[in-house]
Amino acid sequence: MEQNRSTLQALDSPGQVTTLYAYEGGPVRNGLLAAMALQLAGDTDAAPVLVIDWDLASPSLHGYFGPPPDGADDNCPPGLVDYAGALLGELRRRRIARDDGGDGVADALLDAVDWRPYVQRVDGRRPLYLMRAGRFDDDYAERAGRLDWVALFDACPALLRRFAARLAGHFRHVLVASGAGRSSSVSACTVLVPDRLVGLFTPAPGSIEGLEGVVRRAIDYRCTHEEEQRPLLVYPVACAADGARSDTGQRWRRGDPAQGLAGYQPRLEALLRSSYGVGWLRLESWFDEVQLPVSEAVAIAGPGRAALAHPASCLMMWFAQGCFPWQPLAEVRLRSALARARVQEGRAAAVLQASCLARLAELCQQEGRGNEARELLRESLLLRCAELGEDHPDTRAAHAALAALDLAGGRLDDARQRYELLAQRGMSTLGSEHPETLAARSGLASVLGRKGEGERALALHEQVVATCERLWGDAHPASLDSLEQLAATLDSQHEKDRARVLFERVLDGRRQLQGAEHEDTLRCGQRLGQLLGEMGELGNARRLLEAVLRVRERYDGAYALPTLSARDALAQILAAQGDMAAVRSLRSAPAPVRETEAGAGHTDEHHAIDSLQQQCAQLKALIDQDSRLEARALADSMRHSVQWLSVALPLRQRVAAMIEQVYLREGDKDAALALNKDLVSSLEGALVRARREELSVLR
Repeated sequence: MEQNRSTLQALDSPGQVTTLYAYEGGPVRNGLLAAMALQLAGDTDAAPVLVIDWDLASPSLHGYFGPPPDGADDNCPPGLVDYAGALLGELRRRRIARDDGGDGVADALLDAVDWRPYVQRVDGRRPLYLMRAGRFDDDYAERAGRLDWVALFDACPALLRRFAARLAGHFRHVLVASGAGRSSSVSACTVLVPDRLVGLFTPAPGSIEGLEGVVRRAIDYRCTHEEEQRPLLVYPVACAADGARSDTGQRWRRGDPAQGLAGYQPRLEALLRSSYGVGWLRLESWFDEVQLPVSEAVAIAGPGRAALAHPASCLMMWFAQGCFPWQPLAEVRLRSALARARVQEGRAAAVLQASCLARLAELCQQEGRGNEARELLRESLLLRCAELGEDHPDTRAAHAALAALDLAGGRLDDARQRYELLAQRGMSTLGSEHPETLAARSGLASVLGRKGEGERALALHEQVVATCERLWGDAHPASLDSLEQLAATLDSQHEKDRARVLFERVLDGRRQLQGAEHEDTLRCGQRLGQLLGEMGELGNARRLLEAVLRVRERYDGAYALPTLSARDALAQILAAQGDMAAVRSLRSAPAPVRETEAGAGHTDEHHAIDSLQQQCAQLKALIDQDSRLEARALADSMRHSVQWLSVALPLRQRVAAMIEQVYLREGDKDAALALNKDLVSSLEGALVRARREELSVLR
């Protein structure tokens, strides 16, 4: 054992302690832990690795690693039970009171009882170490049963936390196999010890409830004890007899409302939302990749210890970088590539960084994380300016992407400045009829329309449309793009009839050119459907939005942001028709849709959202609780509905005041001003239309 003392040097930065928990315990947990340990120990950046068998009632982890490579006696080495017993003995000897059991006392105890003699190396090729459950002699069961974890904690509450920190000072990764069920031993290694928790669950009754209980206890304890307020990263792992193939109908994962079956994915998404305070997340990509086949974890020694190597490698894509499980796989891979590029030097590495940052920003934007996407784009732009220069196409593309993101996020002054710069540079270097110049001028026109400069915006839009159609014809993608932006500006100026004609023209053109299910076609179809709803043509709006939603669900999935947006737009039409049964049905499946609209912690308020008035109550609750991101998202989604003529004036005024309050709290005066202008224009437009109808009747 002396080699352990000499080879386990202190690390420059602390490692991570991870507990693997399964409500039923057993071979699957150990098989996954062994596969993870082998892969981590084989990576020089992730080693050395220590595994600890904390399943004292059913110790078997040592069987996955074989005899120690140094030929030492493998029959009776000491382990965790013996080490914890020695700590208890030292505590009794020192007669430490609970009030004295802080970090200093804990460190003194750990200095007095060295952990190294209880650890052995179990792999001759890789720096992989094991702390067994204990010395397996005739007295093991009695010693394990007599071990009082509650007394250990009561005597020195900081001891186990400091023990884990000490191990993390010598190992890049410490993997702990927790016991099953609920006990003081399980609480010790799931609540006090880990930085990360890998929770395995099966279709067996009580399994997912057991995992939920462990996660909530760990989070609650850390939130309510000042000295324990440190993050816990949770990775839920679904285990079925044959992995994903055991759930071909997706009933266990998605749920089956007809059978009253709640799927594990929406349950765990709700658990993580409430635990982390994240308003919107989904585990779609995570559960697509990480499915544990129980049938493959059958051996406990020899080659069988790597039976779960492939599922473990899927989990490791997130685990190795400390990514959240709700980050999609494409983002995880991009972050990995970005991390590799950051440690390299030279112009090529900087250009690669910029490219990764730009692609990562695009993914974040698709996931609804606009602020993060903006920061990534800004970093990408700085790198491209420094390495490629302002006139390089990639640099111009970064400027254009930032301008579009600023426009979508309501940062109109920033968007205007960027579009004006792009248009000026395009005119001077590329020519007035270059696609980039025309796109910049079209974007500038959209900004001007949002800022209330309607006449100038429409004139600029019409110039761009005329140029595109002259150069490439009216069916070219650039022509359709510019025409759609003109229609959107007309809509914002409350010229609904003209906007409708143009949206219909663009939609027909996109269907013929790009297909009925293309992303651009669906976006245009939803815009037209919402416009028809505002104009009172609820039947046509419903049919169009139902078609968009069907395609979204088939291609993007029920939980994607574009699907949620289409479902929300359709729900507003159904509510306007008075079809509240259809609204309730739409809102009830999938479950995350309800919780997404106002964020975590408010799920009880979302079981019956049937009207703008109920959304008004949600928004007030979010404002009162200072949930700014969720309040902004809900306010933006309500902005169009409040302009509908069917909305009663008192409700319109109350909702508008709250939306304005959300904007002003964020310092977004442009959005607040645009909202008020839209409301005034909508009322003026209604008066004009009413006057025209009155005159037509008189004639």
